[in-house]
Amino acid sequence: MMARTGLYKSEVEKARNSLLAQGRHPSVDAVRIALGNTGSKTTIHKYLKELEEANGGNVDRKTSITEALQDLVARLAAQLETEASNRIAELESRHSEKDLLHEAEVTDLTAKNVAIQEKLDLTIAAIKQEIQSHEQTREALQSESIARHTLAQQVMDLKERLVENETHRHSLEEKHNHARDALEHYRSSVKEQRDQDIRRHEQQVQQLQAELRHLQQSLVLKQNEVTQLNQDGAKLIAELSQAQKSLYEEKNQSRKTQTELDAQRAIAQRAAQMETQLIEKTARITDLQEQHVDAFTQNKALETQISSLQLELAKSDAKLDAQQLMMAEFKAFLNVKPQ
Repeated sequence: MMARTGLYKSEVEKARNSLLAQGRHPSVDAVRIALGNTGSKTTIHKYLKELEEANGGNVDRKTSITEALQDLVARLAAQLETEASNRIAELESRHSEKDLLHEAEVTDLTAKNVAIQEKLDLTIAAIKQEIQSHEQTREALQSESIARHTLAQQVMDLKERLVENETHRHSLEEKHNHARDALEHYRSSVKEQRDQDIRRHEQQVQQLQAELRHLQQSLVLKQNEVTQLNQDGAKLIAELSQAQKSLYEEKNQSRKTQTELDAQRAIAQRAAQMETQLIEKTARITDLQEQHVDAFTQNKALETQISSLQLELAKSDAKLDAQQLMMAEFKAFLNVKPQ
């Protein structure tokens, strides 16, 4: 008779007799080893039982107890493996549900994070635009300030030139007055001298001829002096005329300066308006920066929550891996149980 595994009863009997001849107990495992680790243990056990019955039940009682214990252990192991498989399936199901919940939460948080990031990007873009506008306004204000400073410097220079010209004019007027006074004094003195000479001529007719040459020489000198004084007076009059002309030009320049000052006042008003706009834009930038800080804080909170969920997920995975490793070790322990 041959079993389904292809093992013959005669082969089992031969292996059993060989073990008995060696003084060894013909257990199922020992017989299977003698057969070259082939054949089903159930078939070997069946053939050994038939051989024991054929031999009148002379087999040691200890063999029956061992085989009964092995059978019990095999059934307990099968039951334990079934319960363990069920438990593992239940844990895997719970873990899968928890993973789905975690994935849904992560997806939701990721979507919120993306929305906040988009809002943050828009805020940053608006801040950059405001900063660029602020820079342009600041550059325009700086240009206006430079132009205003330049015009103010020009006005100061013109005022200094006006003061210098006015001082020069006063100096020329004083020189002219001095020259005129000197001329008047000289004329008076000449007239007085002539009067004295006439009186002296009338009183001292006899001395006139003696002194005539001397008087003529003196008169020539005096005439030269008068001529020089007249020339000096003409020069002073020409200088006074030039000074008056310069004064007229300075007055025209002063009117032009006043016009430039009016234009400068308009520029100053424009600069004040631009400063007001700059203050408003600075306040807007401050608001945008505060919004950016709030969005950044919210983003950090979401990132912390995501990290916490990811850490919890990693802990769950590690726990499941540990449980699976423990079950694998337990299965390995069951596989190496006594046969």
